Amino acid sequence: MSKNKQYVVLPCNGMDKAAGCVTRELALALTEQSGSEIICPVLFHVSDARYKKLAGDHPLLVIDGCPTRCASKLAVEKGLKVANKLTVTEEAKTNGIEIGKSLRLDDEGLRLVKTLTAALLRVDDVGESRQLAVKTIPADVEYEIYQKDKFIFRLPKSGFFFNENDCWVCVNGDTARVGVTDYLQQSASDVSFFNPPALGAKIEQFGTLGDIETSKALVEVVSPVTGKVVAINEALKNAPELINQDPYEKGWLAELKLTDFEKDKELLQDFAGYFPILKRKVDEFHVK
Repeated sequence: MSKNKQYVVLPCNGMDKAAGCVTRELALALTEQSGSEIICPVLFHVSDARYKKLAGDHPLLVIDGCPTRCASKLAVEKGLKVANKLTVTEEAKTNGIEIGKSLRLDDEGLRLVKTLTAALLRVDDVGESRQLAVKTIPADVEYEIYQKDKFIFRLPKSGFFFNENDCWVCVNGDTARVGVTDYLQQSASDVSFFNPPALGAKIEQFGTLGDIETSKALVEVVSPVTGKVVAINEALKNAPELINQDPYEKGWLAELKLTDFEKDKELLQDFAGYFPILKRKVDEFHVK
């Protein structure tokens, strides 16, 4: 048994590109099939109060046509709370669909719209969140504290490895959970959304594992390990602030099936190696 879900939809304005045309058709399909409403990205600039109220009535869905993410940037600029987000070009790749170059949708473009509409409107009885049962975070994480002025930075003392891009990995067998450090989340400021990698995506060590949108910037997550994405933290869709509140436990980002962790580990730091790096970065960041 399933039911449809209503959104307020903020699509991109790229009507001069095929992916932008897909976003328009997808937004229209959602309004026709579920009663969702559309925020016009052009009129938003002159109808700020009206559209902000509309965005507060139902979950906000942001649809970007391509990786420039103009709709996402508009949502951040206007301070909107995003419930769900997708990028058409990435979804096309995930679903094995090739978007044509014509601004009129071909059969493949229409198939993508139909596929995405069904996925967005379906809410299963068991709920939307599907996470691996694997527990990769130690039950009792012990932290070391480094304080600079009024700022306090935590770092797990064992069970975690770090890259110099301030991302961590916690390994259990051939599966690993990854996330960002306390230093990175505090430096980036309040998180408004996490753009995850696609399930099944193959990520190289030091490759991009999604990005985090904050009130200040778009922060790239640099993967500490090589592997295949097998789960993402669905809780972050509705509560991205977990990355700020609990970056090592509830605010984890994704889980990967590892390719060769022993090789990856050669380019990572354990607590003893990373803690001095953390202190140096904090000291340099807070130099007046």
